[in-house]
Amino acid sequence: MRYNTMNTPAGSRARLLAKLVAPLVLGVAVVGVVSLVPAANPAVAADKKDENKVSRESAKYLKAAQDALNAKKYDEALSQLKQAEANPKKTPYDEHVINELAGVTYARMNDYPNAEKAFAAQVDDGFTDPADMPRVLKAVAQLNYQLKDYDKAIEYGNKAVQGGFADDDMNIIIGQSYYLKGDWKGTLKFEEGLVDADIKAGKTPKDQSLQLVLSSCVKLEDADCTTHALEKLVAYYPKPEYWKQLLYTIAQTKAANQSDRATLQLYRLMSEVDVLQRPEDYTEMAQLAIELGSPGEAEHILEKGFDKGVFTDQRSKDLNQRLLASAKKAAAADQATLAKGEQDAKNAPTGEKAVGVGFAYLGYQQYDKAAELLAAGLSKGGVKNEPEARLLLGIAQFKAGHKDEAVKSFHEVKGDPTLERLANLWSLHAKQA
Repeated sequence: MRYNTMNTPAGSRARLLAKLVAPLVLGVAVVGVVSLVPAANPAVAADKKDENKVSRESAKYLKAAQDALNAKKYDEALSQLKQAEANPKKTPYDEHVINELAGVTYARMNDYPNAEKAFAAQVDDGFTDPADMPRVLKAVAQLNYQLKDYDKAIEYGNKAVQGGFADDDMNIIIGQSYYLKGDWKGTLKFEEGLVDADIKAGKTPKDQSLQLVLSSCVKLEDADCTTHALEKLVAYYPKPEYWKQLLYTIAQTKAANQSDRATLQLYRLMSEVDVLQRPEDYTEMAQLAIELGSPGEAEHILEKGFDKGVFTDQRSKDLNQRLLASAKKAAAADQATLAKGEQDAKNAPTGEKAVGVGFAYLGYQQYDKAAELLAAGLSKGGVKNEPEARLLLGIAQFKAGHKDEAVKSFHEVKGDPTLERLANLWSLHAKQA
């Protein structure tokens, strides 16, 4: 009885997806506190004619506070600021300078709640220089993130976005705040916006943004969203772990309506990018290859499994040794018919026989010969499964070293959504190779 590792009960798919993707997103929702604030440098000279100078009554306290801050005497700085705060004649600008100095002092003392109050007060008091606003908003957003007040971190982060000066650090704070508060849809919307903007600008989207998109899709239990997110990760960061998660996710979610031929095509790509790992997958791939007329491919994949030490327990070893013996016997018989098959294909009224022989040569890793026959069959016409034949042609051309021709063939796979997706992934792999 053939293994069927692709079919998974629908009720368990969400758990499977979460388990598959979990290694990718661990640690994503952690951001370090960036250097919070540079030294404040307010004007402390008194001048009644200029409202953006501190009053004479507050000047001595604020100058003393600034000197103490620069000398890292933080308790003394706070003492002077409290005296300035208690001055009944302090002006609104005095209050602004008090908050500016207090924000830096509290931040350096790691007193984040009081630092947040002082910096937040500067946002809307009307005295903060527009050139300083990015620094102030970043400090408030960072402090709220540190305090786990994610709503306020998002609020002040979005002020920076609206002002047009949100940098990478601010975008990290906003996206991870959405994520940590459990707003998966908000995370997805924000991070997809960043990804789309980077792509539109011709830039590579950031790995962390793509991972947050992926994690949000998993949290939302949206299989299509998950696979599309993984495809983007593979496109821009073709790491083996991303290919593995993508292809095994496709395997788990597409099994219900997937033919044996499509399953074998999926296994081919998994083997090509070297993410085929489970012993049962090697077994099923070999069984499918034998059943569908490619014993040479079955022989090759089983030998690869044994070389990689995939089959560990004795039962699995015995099973696959028997399967390998059957594959070798079938391959020997098949190879003896290939010459006649080629001749029959030339005389056949349609290209179906040529495609079949080309498929066989592909299994024996005779890629140029396979490409020649597959192309001839498609050219003659009358091929029953043209999307599959074009995908096989692209694979043969790629393995023969004809990358540009292969990419063209992959782009011509039309009419079968599953094979179209696999062709796009083969094309992506070919370009990255």
